[in-house]
Amino acid sequence: MLVTIPDLLTKEQVSEAKTLLEAAEWIDGRATAGYQAAKTKDNQQIPEGHPATKQVGETILRALGQNPLFMSAALPLRIYPPMFNRYSGGQNFGTHVDGAIRQFPGSPVRIRTDLSATLFFEEPENYDGGELCVEDTYGVHRVKLPAGSLVLYPSTSLHHVTPVTRGTRLCSFFWLQSMIRDDGQRSLLFDLDLGIQRLGGELSGNEAAEKIAVQFTGVYHNLLRQWAEM
Repeated sequence: MLVTIPDLLTKEQVSEAKTLLEAAEWIDGRATAGYQAAKTKDNQQIPEGHPATKQVGETILRALGQNPLFMSAALPLRIYPPMFNRYSGGQNFGTHVDGAIRQFPGSPVRIRTDLSATLFFEEPENYDGGELCVEDTYGVHRVKLPAGSLVLYPSTSLHHVTPVTRGTRLCSFFWLQSMIRDDGQRSLLFDLDLGIQRLGGELSGNEAAEKIAVQFTGVYHNLLRQWAEM
């Protein structure tokens, strides 16, 4: 399941974040890559723990917690602190799959990476290339979103970033562990939740429809209760 979260951050939040990020220290992105990923990774990153990373990361985490679409799609249990990268001058990231386990910096806490997220900070017309290409059973999905928008996709997916041949691609990326490990189950719950919301919104005031919505809500929570890992 690939889900787009439009306008996660406001234009003002994006502008403030870019000012902080562009003034930060940048290092070779391979410093945080695993053995296989390091062979195909060509970008720059801000070191984990940098003040700009923490400040902008907190803004992102607050926005995620207040976004109903993200909460419904991800059902997050733990979210890895957001990191930041940029691509320019032909830089790219070859096809790879994200590592299954991530350890929080300076902590013994680990998460299983069920979902990966990319949040865009640069408008798509300001750079050429830089599409995030996510492969699944239906083919390759090419993603290049407006600044402030986020894409969420299974961490099990093969994916790559195409070369940036003009301008700079600036993004945040991070992973999360969902309460629902299985992507198929998570997709079913997401579809059911969206259906309940539409039913409640479009047929508000219809007593029969509201009773059906309550029934479906019960099914949703009973499935969540059965499948959730805490």
